[in-house]
Amino acid sequence: MRRSLTKSAVVFAAASILTLSACSNGDTGDDSLDTGAEAQEEGDEAEGGERDGLIAVITPAHSNEFFKAEADAAVAAAEELGYTAQSDSHDDDPNKQSELIDSAISNDAAAIILDNAGADVTVGAVEKARDAGIPVFLIDREINESDIAVSQIVADNSQGAGLVAEAFVEELEGEGKYFELFGIETDTNAHVRSDAFHSVIDQYEDMEQVGVETANWDQQEAFEKVQTILQNHDDIDGIIAGNDTMAVGAVAAVEEAGLLDDIVIAGFDGAPDAVEAIKEGKMLATAMQPAVEIAEMAVEQADAYIQNGETGLPEKQSVNCVLIDDSNAEQYTLFELDD
Repeated sequence: MRRSLTKSAVVFAAASILTLSACSNGDTGDDSLDTGAEAQEEGDEAEGGERDGLIAVITPAHSNEFFKAEADAAVAAAEELGYTAQSDSHDDDPNKQSELIDSAISNDAAAIILDNAGADVTVGAVEKARDAGIPVFLIDREINESDIAVSQIVADNSQGAGLVAEAFVEELEGEGKYFELFGIETDTNAHVRSDAFHSVIDQYEDMEQVGVETANWDQQEAFEKVQTILQNHDDIDGIIAGNDTMAVGAVAAVEEAGLLDDIVIAGFDGAPDAVEAIKEGKMLATAMQPAVEIAEMAVEQADAYIQNGETGLPEKQSVNCVLIDDSNAEQYTLFELDD
């Protein structure tokens, strides 16, 4: 039977991940948010742009609840400030992303809020917007270039993945065979999360990774991959996934095989269906990325920049993730925790 995660495991996770935090960029989310509000207030007092312009919000597919949540939060925040907001999806297609940015330029957008379609392929598109005089504020995913976007605001993927890995190892009592589900190869976050998983798990010599499969953030692909994994490995103790969509696919495959009591499954993102699986005892844990907070921060900083010509903040900003397990899952709302 699965062992219970103790409160000491969460404390141990938080303490041990301090070494991982050095890999992240920027200040903590709370500091960034406070400073962003101050910058906005300064912008309000300055002679700046009008708040009746367009803010273009461009993200991956809204069929993924994470991306829909951040898009909806950005639109709501922009409209509350008085802007017109338009939300579109590039579906992780760089060409479609380029077309949407061209459209934002044609529509003389005041700013672009972008969760991009690739760390390298997006550089040229952001440069195009900048050269057209439109500031870009990146959320969730960084690009491999500095000084062309005004802000790059991301969850601390290393810190969050470290928390998940510690919980995963603690649940398995430091030993067992596990499989990893990897995200999209071109997505920086996929590599950061995997590296953080291993920086924790590899410290335990009795933890054995028996394989890794790329499931491209996709639930059905993860389901099919795990079906094959279970056919080839009848002694798997755990599955750790780079996002919750893949983790939920793994849960479905493991449940179909009747092995939920034997295999520990952990994910990343804090998606509603993953949290529901945690409540039901089908999943161990996830790291919640504060998607709503990050999207709101981006809009606040876009407003400050429009009004004042600057945000008063560094370009790269990092916001801490929160471990969600059976101790706090009941407090969860959509990518947020109630106090």
